Amino acid sequence: MNPTAGKWKGVALLGKRFNRMALGSVAGVMLMAAAACGGDSGGTTASEAPSSAGASSEAAKGPLKVGLAFDVGGRGDKSFNDAAYAGLEKAKTDLGAEIKELSPAADGSNRGDLLRQLADAGYNPIIGVGFAYGEDIKKAAEEYPDIQFAVVDSASNAPNVTGLLFAEEQGSYLAGVAAATKSKAGHVGFVGGVENDLIKKFQAGFEAGVKSVKADAKIDVKYLTPDGDFSGFKAPDKGKLAAEKMYQDGADIVYHASGDSGLGVFQAAAAAKKKAIGVDSDQRQTVKEADLQSVIMTSMLKRVDVGVFEFIKAIQGGAKGGTDTVYDLKVDGVGLATTGGEIDDIKDKLDAAKQDIVDGKITVPAKP
Repeated sequence: MNPTAGKWKGVALLGKRFNRMALGSVAGVMLMAAAACGGDSGGTTASEAPSSAGASSEAAKGPLKVGLAFDVGGRGDKSFNDAAYAGLEKAKTDLGAEIKELSPAADGSNRGDLLRQLADAGYNPIIGVGFAYGEDIKKAAEEYPDIQFAVVDSASNAPNVTGLLFAEEQGSYLAGVAAATKSKAGHVGFVGGVENDLIKKFQAGFEAGVKSVKADAKIDVKYLTPDGDFSGFKAPDKGKLAAEKMYQDGADIVYHASGDSGLGVFQAAAAAKKKAIGVDSDQRQTVKEADLQSVIMTSMLKRVDVGVFEFIKAIQGGAKGGTDTVYDLKVDGVGLATTGGEIDDIKDKLDAAKQDIVDGKITVPAKP
């Protein structure tokens, strides 16, 4: 990838193009690492992974048919799932792939059935969007050993499974720096969809970034549902109530990592005439309501689109699974959107924080 340190660009994750508007270019990221590793903190960074062209001379036979199973909320969440779909759509446009997308039941209970449905229909590779697919992907991979699978936010657990992991805490650290620098009240908030280890990475990074700027800043934290109850990613009413309470208590900026529930956070921000920070996609672009767009100061970008597309491209080139790839700040796998120009004036501070993380001067915690 070879990103240039300090380069300031933002990205919109939706639509049929990848428009360059994030903290650097992500072009050229390849997924297949040289050795397998386990755990969310392990893996090979995308910049270190070899090109799919050198992974194997045994390229996929026949037409490229790619299946994708969404997380709870499905396509249209203007966040995590839509970011994944952007990568799938790019594979259709750039690689000529035939694509198929499926959404789970509201409670996510049929994830395994979706994977088998795609496998039986001849799709290969197949991607599960979200850590909740981890066990179902493992079972499906054992049942269909000739099919390549990938799972977003979960480590590889089979020879034909690729783990697509992200350093959410690093991007969230930058969101925290931006929030603390822009906050006039010295009081900010964090709304998490589900209280699990993955979303706690967002919280931990955000809190660390805030404290790096204002050690005495007040940070409110609220999770919408406990671990195991994924309805927190699709509950805008709960997101609105949580953010309303924070704004009423004095917070002037709230960061959410709650999927579709973030719409409620934006609604609360608009009503209170305060600011919010989006997640996963450039939500100032994906949210259609003009009054909500204007409250989104920035978004923490998680380049699921790139991870999905590069995995598909690598498989088309003959690469195999059994490995993990980590998308971090070094390869601009996470970052901040600049749509609206509201953080342009603190560009130097954000660039410096990013470079310190890339250089290892700052180690961002992954747990609160």
